[in-house]
Formats: sequence, C-alpha cells, structure tokens
Amino acid sequence: MVRALVCPGQGAQSVGMGKSLAEEYLSAKAIFEEVDEALGEKLSTLIWEGDIEELTLTQNAQPALMAMSLAALRGLESEGFKINSCAYLAGHSLGEYSALAMSNAISVSDAARLLRVRGLAMQQAVPVGVGAMAAILGLDFVTVQSLASEAQAKGVCQAANDNDPSQVVISGEKSAVELAIDLAKNSGAKRAIMLPVSAPFHCELMAPAAEKMSVELENTKIEKPIIPIVSNVSAQAISDPAEIKELLVSQVTGSVRWRESILWMAKNSVDEIWEIGSGKALSGMIRRIDKNISLKNISSPEDIGTVNF
Repeated sequence: MVRALVCPGQGAQSVGMGKSLAEEYLSAKAIFEEVDEALGEKLSTLIWEGDIEELTLTQNAQPALMAMSLAALRGLESEGFKINSCAYLAGHSLGEYSALAMSNAISVSDAARLLRVRGLAMQQAVPVGVGAMAAILGLDFVTVQSLASEAQAKGVCQAANDNDPSQVVISGEKSAVELAIDLAKNSGAKRAIMLPVSAPFHCELMAPAAEKMSVELENTKIEKPIIPIVSNVSAQAISDPAEIKELLVSQVTGSVRWRESILWMAKNSVDEIWEIGSGKALSGMIRRIDKNISLKNISSPEDIGTVNF
C-alpha cells in the first residue's frame, strides 16, 4: 500500500477533541502544552471544556485543529508508526499547516502562531455581514466556476473549494453569492445553501489577510519537508521552502483544489489515505473522488488501536 496522511480544515472542530489522546499519550499532551505556550493562553482548556461557539471562532478553530491533528500523529508514533512510511501529506486549507508541521517543515509553535494570525486576519479582512459562502451540491467545478463568474455582476464571487465531484463551495460578497445560489438552482443543483461562516474565505476579498500572512511567513523559518506536501493551490507535491511560503500566501485568496489533489495522489500510486484529526469530512470527500482508495480515520486511542503499520 502507498499511504498518504491528510489533515482536516475548519468546520471539523468539536469540544473535547483530543482529550483522550492527551490522557493516553504524554507526547500528545505535550502538543497541546506547546500550542498553549506558543499562544500565551490555555487554548487546550477551550478545546476540551469550552463553549463550541468560542472554539468555532476562526482564530481559535485554526490552531486548535492543528493541535488535534498533531496530537493524533504523536499517539500513532508512540505505538511505533513512522511518518516516513508515507508518500505524501496534505491538508484542507488550514490543514496544510498541520501537514507542514507533521513533515517538520515548520515547528508546532510556529504553526500555532501562524494559524492564530491567519485566523484573525481572515476574520478582520471583511466586515461581518458583507461576505458569504455557499455549498453547491450536484454540479461540477467547471459549471460552478461559470455560474460564479456570471454572479460577479453583483460583486465578488469565486469558486473557493473544489471539494469533490459533486460539492463545490463558493465565496464572495453576499449579494453575489445569493445570485449564484439562484443560478445554481436553475442549473439543476441538488442543493445550494448558505454556510454558517463568519467570513468569505478563499476569495479575493481575503487580500488584506494574504498581505499579513506574507509578512508573517517571510519571518518564519520553513525547512524542506521530510515528506512532500500536496499543495491546495497547485494540487501537486511541493518540497521547496520558498515555493511553500509563496503558495501559503496564495492559498488565502485562492481555491482549495482538494478534488484535484486527491486525484493527483491517486495517479501517483496512493491507494491508502488516513485522515488524521477531528471528524471524517475529508474521508467522505475522498470516497466520492476515488472509491478505490482505502480510508482510515485517526482521532482517538481506540482508532490508533485498529491500524496496522
């Protein structure tokens, strides 16, 4: 089997995630402690005992989900798993930072700090209520891209996430997104629904956040990853630190090319993917992209007990 690991993005957070890992594995507990120290606050208390609305705030959810993915990996490693047994790593949006930390390209502390800055910058880029995102189900990416372009008559509207063959997320100004929803329904979409998000991610309205991330990344040390990272922006493997920085900046305003990323890995012999971290959203997408890929989810000590490596 040729294995890849993938890390979830925003929306996968849940109160209590990772607590059992921290109780079972000292190395997993150390991840949460390192993130707490990097941020100068007890994010772990919010993750394990807090309010879901506060945890869902972008600036909290992003470092929290990274911590959860890294804690799950440390649990695996405590049982003998070797990261170099994987061919590729990838992550959905913020999950790309989790993948970079897994591959030793950036430290866990730097990943936490960058994601806190990223989350705040994305939240502050657009006034609340101005932007929106919507999920279009039942239409392919090219069709949705065309509808988003048509909706630009009302303002910014872009195809933000190409998640799987039947799920595309659009992002932009609320009036334009609403028009795109109507256009999608008229074009035969099974569903077209607004998403409960606080900002329009992965579109040109995020340009101020991209500028902030450019400065932050310029001042962050990035090493060559020990396992190649499949980039959201290019949908192929990258290892050059300068290119990684450049694409992380582009990722803020660019589309998450998840469907193409999975197809690229499949074309390059990957036949087993483990989703490392909270939830199973990526596994559902991957199943719809390529039914031949074997899937596992790792989010608890019990999950770790079920895998062979």
